[in-house]
Amino acid sequence: MSRIHEALKRAEQDRAEAQAAQIGSALPGEVSSPPTAPNSDSSTSIARSSSSSNPIVQHDALSRCTPSKWSPDMKTMLFLKDEQGPGTEEFRTLRSRLYQMREKQPLKKILVTSSLPKEGKSFVAANLAQALAWQQGRRVLLIDGDLRASRLHLALGSASTPGLSEYLQGEVDEFRIMQRGVMENFFFIPAGRSNAHPGELIANGRLKVLLNRVEGLFDWVIVDSPPAVPVSDAGLIANSCDGVLMVVRSCETPSDLALKARAEFDDRLLLGVVLNGARGNSASYGKYYGAYGRSGEDGRVRGKE
Repeated sequence: MSRIHEALKRAEQDRAEAQAAQIGSALPGEVSSPPTAPNSDSSTSIARSSSSSNPIVQHDALSRCTPSKWSPDMKTMLFLKDEQGPGTEEFRTLRSRLYQMREKQPLKKILVTSSLPKEGKSFVAANLAQALAWQQGRRVLLIDGDLRASRLHLALGSASTPGLSEYLQGEVDEFRIMQRGVMENFFFIPAGRSNAHPGELIANGRLKVLLNRVEGLFDWVIVDSPPAVPVSDAGLIANSCDGVLMVVRSCETPSDLALKARAEFDDRLLLGVVLNGARGNSASYGKYYGAYGRSGEDGRVRGKE
């Protein structure tokens, strides 16, 4: 009986040693962090999400990203020019709404899409990511998931490759495609080189792996996707995200197509609709913001993909 006891004890020790070795060899991003309390929308508070639970591991992982020189389009990248300029307050309002939702549900990975091209989804995705990154202690990743007509690298003035396409084909890891640009704590993954079968790449399962691996390193992950009506990519990407923002262009988006795009997503994923290009009352907005030391803002959020 003592020999059986010793054998079982030895087997248990061997199993514990094997598990310890497996955990020690895991790459950053492979070890999941315990869930944490939601963050409040405060520019002075430090993020308490999983991305802040181990700052040493986090720093070591992101140090593998090569700093990039960007030449952003200042006409459309609002926060890279003047964080108090026209249009920025609308994105701060959107940011606050997201934090309010975050208090009620897990919310970190957000897909931004539209029903048709040229409704401003890339404009909204990029500026929302910048608005989130402006908060102290918040680390944000923007991903260009539109492998069919990528535009974000043009707006940011960044390199277009290597990017998501190369990762999905298994050519590089996540840190090779991740760029660190002009804003502290603002990271970007471009779409990468064009591919003859983008839908197959999106559906091969590696995108979900990527989002799971980077989720613990960031407070927010914003994904720009193709329009929802012409192709199925947005619906596939949404399955790996926590929520979806629909962008519609004021007085231009056909209501029937907007409803058709909305039907592509599960009710639990749809966070709301962003109205782009709305024409506000210039006088009333100028009077309102003038009380806070600002004037001349007309309340419109403009942008093209």
